[in-house]
Amino acid sequence: MQIGIIGTGMVGSAIAFSLATEGSAQRLILIDNNKDRALAEAMDISHATPFSFGSKVIAGDYQDLKDTGIIIITAGANQKAGETRLDLLTKNVAIFKNIIPQIAKHAPQSILIIASNPVDIMTEVALRLSGFKKNRVFGTGTVLDSSRFRNSLGKYLGISPTSIHANVVGEHGDSEVLLWSGAVAGTTKIENIAYQLGISLEKEIKEEIDKDVRNAAYTIINGKGSTYFGIAAATQHIINAITGDSHMILTISSHHNKGIGNNDNICYSTPAIISKKGVEAVLIPTMDKTEQEALIKSAQTLSEHTKRALEML
Repeated sequence: MQIGIIGTGMVGSAIAFSLATEGSAQRLILIDNNKDRALAEAMDISHATPFSFGSKVIAGDYQDLKDTGIIIITAGANQKAGETRLDLLTKNVAIFKNIIPQIAKHAPQSILIIASNPVDIMTEVALRLSGFKKNRVFGTGTVLDSSRFRNSLGKYLGISPTSIHANVVGEHGDSEVLLWSGAVAGTTKIENIAYQLGISLEKEIKEEIDKDVRNAAYTIINGKGSTYFGIAAATQHIINAITGDSHMILTISSHHNKGIGNNDNICYSTPAIISKKGVEAVLIPTMDKTEQEALIKSAQTLSEHTKRALEML
């Protein structure tokens, strides 16, 4: 399959390296407003391919996207220390107004995966600008946040995070919702596992884990400037679900015609079935009352900022 990546900063280049060395793309096209950067990243990554699957990695332009099956968009302003993802909105809407119409022109049958922040709002912007069907435009959403949740639980409980099923829904951002009520490992509720292991999982502990997950990106940005390895792995996971037509359930950010709490026509994360068609079906997770109320608040936040973004189009 031919895959395109728009934006070759740290996130885009990390995703490109993962896709090339995993053999996910026979041909990988890197596009950036800074053509020298795109060329340099393409060269550097291509030098690693003889050690793996021999994917062809090139720097190109939008016309090279013809017949591309999947296009990943990472282009946009970077989140700086002290900024929220929503602070990037105005800059990134302007960037998408240039990018998306060119993709729609040259690769009208492609699946678009949005990784630029604020990802939920930028996914809705991409959907409106492209005119694509909603199953072919979705964001990386809270796939990474869910991984962070599982990782934190695994470390605290002393079990492998790969054995844990725990999801984060709503905004990929400050209002995200950790679904504690549905968190399980080995078909057993997390609270029950903690009890059997003699480990406390009282309210204060949950709040600390919640804080770690919710603030993970800020911690990483403060320490090294940006996050990129985690989102690269999350995007790779999503790509695998598409190329393998696996019908995997992932918490991607997709369009909801009828959203929770009457917050309609916005994008936010819930579990969804992912296949070669993109989003096969969006699922509504089981939530307790507190989680449902938190998801409504998250959707309200996204609705307000989405309306603002769409006014810029």
